[in-house]
Amino acid sequence: MTRTLFAALLLTSAAMPALAEDAPAEPKAKNVILFIGDGMGISTITAARIYEAQKRGETGEENQLSFEKFPNVALVKTYNTNAQVPDSAGTATAMHSGVKTRIGVLGIGPDAEKGVCKGALANPLPLLGEEVKQRGLALGIVTTTRITHATPASVYSRSADRDWEADTNIPADQQHGCKDIALQLAESRFDLALGGGTAMFYGKNGGGRRADAAADLPAAWAAKNGGVVVKDAAALWAAPMDKPVLGLFNPSHMNFMAERKSDSAEPTLTDMTAVAIARLKADPDGFYLMVEGGRIDHAHHAGQAGFALEEAAEFARAVQYAVDNTDPAETLILVTADHSHVFTIAGYPQRGNDILGLVVPPAGRGEDGGDGSTPALAADGKPYTTLGYANGPGAVSGERPLPQTGIAARQQSLVPTGAETHGGEDVALFATGPGADRARGVIEQNLIYNIIRKALGWEE
Repeated sequence: MTRTLFAALLLTSAAMPALAEDAPAEPKAKNVILFIGDGMGISTITAARIYEAQKRGETGEENQLSFEKFPNVALVKTYNTNAQVPDSAGTATAMHSGVKTRIGVLGIGPDAEKGVCKGALANPLPLLGEEVKQRGLALGIVTTTRITHATPASVYSRSADRDWEADTNIPADQQHGCKDIALQLAESRFDLALGGGTAMFYGKNGGGRRADAAADLPAAWAAKNGGVVVKDAAALWAAPMDKPVLGLFNPSHMNFMAERKSDSAEPTLTDMTAVAIARLKADPDGFYLMVEGGRIDHAHHAGQAGFALEEAAEFARAVQYAVDNTDPAETLILVTADHSHVFTIAGYPQRGNDILGLVVPPAGRGEDGGDGSTPALAADGKPYTTLGYANGPGAVSGERPLPQTGIAARQQSLVPTGAETHGGEDVALFATGPGADRARGVIEQNLIYNIIRKALGWEE
């Protein structure tokens, strides 16, 4: 071979694309944290970023919540298989099983009818929480709702009805081998589970179970797993680091942050996230942690936007704690919502206007030329708030009263319903860490499950 031909071959080889086997391997996550802001639609994120900054004395619009700084963002379609506007059970099941299903069911396929035990038993779906433990990783579940509520329950349970939280909730004609959600948690494998819902786990002498007046599911779980049961923040911080922990901090849901007393015995969402990360990252094989800010949703259902925004601000603090206390090279952090709400921000308020207050337009705006300090008036001659709902308990019948303002206000709404409803628009997914680049475009909600499994190296 001549020297000239050899040189040409070298140049040609250098110009050729690298073979697939020569390409660098995609980074793999050792840990995954999925944060779910229950009901945290995009309008809630926008209002929460303003609210958070206004608490610091800023105008607010320029602010970014902790997770809004993540480099990867997608829009997520939330519908259930039989519902245009979804609920938390069907949406959370999509994220933890990889399959969209019916509204109101947990961990079972769409062929199973809601409320029918035999159908549920015949149509089980895979559960991410089960696979996490089977593969040797640590598992944590954190929520501000009852630990048996729909979103946390999607990690570990299968149920024909999300309301079957205790055995008293299962109708007599449906007791064909289906277990209530509290019992499923007590029989499942986890390293940490923190939330409310004490009443679901004890007999009628101390809770809401029927089978045995002396029933004590937490004690049975602790005896079987060598675990510790804690009932307040002090006991949570003091629990041995080398034992699994079940924390139940309220008979039902945990208290709203806006109503939290300075001497509260309940841990905050950030407290629970901190304890979870400290414990789970000790596992050399890695961990999966689901953290739910569940009471964002409950505040919206009550038509109390201020309460929802305070919950969202605490949720953002918990995310920031996770960012600051995990290794970004080995931890995938995902932040999303299960669904939205019929929650609006409207009325042309001026920059920096109190997000929980009346609409005050900029100077020169409006038919009468606003002066920058006078609230805008609706067609009925009365002021109105920036935040409102399309439906809910704040609906007006007859003459509209002056609207409430401030954190405890119930915002006015259009259609009278006993509770404000979910919204059906897409929600956001924010991602950072190994595998985060898969969060892009407009995706089906069940693909979040695949993003998690691919990041952990469990599927191609």
